Amino acid sequence: MEKKNIEHHQAREANTSKFLSFVNHHYFLLGAIIFIVALLIGGIAVIENNNSRIYVDKATIYTPLITLSPASPGVLDRVFVKEGDGVTENMVVAEVDGIPIKTKTSGLVTFVQNSPGQFVTSATPVVQMVDPEDYRLVGQVEEDKGLADIKTGQTVVFTVDAFGSKKYYGNVDSVSPTSRQSDIVFSISDTRAENEFNVYVKFDSKKYPELKNGMSARMWIYK
Repeated sequence: MEKKNIEHHQAREANTSKFLSFVNHHYFLLGAIIFIVALLIGGIAVIENNNSRIYVDKATIYTPLITLSPASPGVLDRVFVKEGDGVTENMVVAEVDGIPIKTKTSGLVTFVQNSPGQFVTSATPVVQMVDPEDYRLVGQVEEDKGLADIKTGQTVVFTVDAFGSKKYYGNVDSVSPTSRQSDIVFSISDTRAENEFNVYVKFDSKKYPELKNGMSARMWIYK
């Protein structure tokens, strides 16, 4: 009787072991299948994501400088502003021979020729300023790298080298009607020049006051 109980117990253990082995094997297969499916889904998502956006490696924060100079040559009497000051439209920023130099728009002072007594002309930048409303992100896009898919109003996500991976947001404002000067020169071969076009992106400079003129950036344009 005892022998039969032992054999019965051993048989149960063997069956349990086989069952656990079966379950583990199938769990392993199931896990492997799930892993492979996840990889496929992830790969498809990456491909679709890449196809839905245009990456631009060369981009720069840019705004045109506004130079304020006297209409006629004379001696610089006084300067009323300093670098970093905010100015308003029609504000007197300096005087030359008693004649005021006024702003034509509001903005931010970036340079001051603060040397009273100096002789200045219309070619002398007494004060330089920028209009924050004119800030743009300018990206250089090769004509065969998605230029045809870029449209006004498209969403743009960009990062600035000075601030690491922090993301900023804007929208395509315009695309230059003419190409930039190409670095590729035609040779005896039939290699074609890869012309680049400027893509201008508008962003809220008041929302991102840390962004400065001339900063390098990268951007992703979403189709």
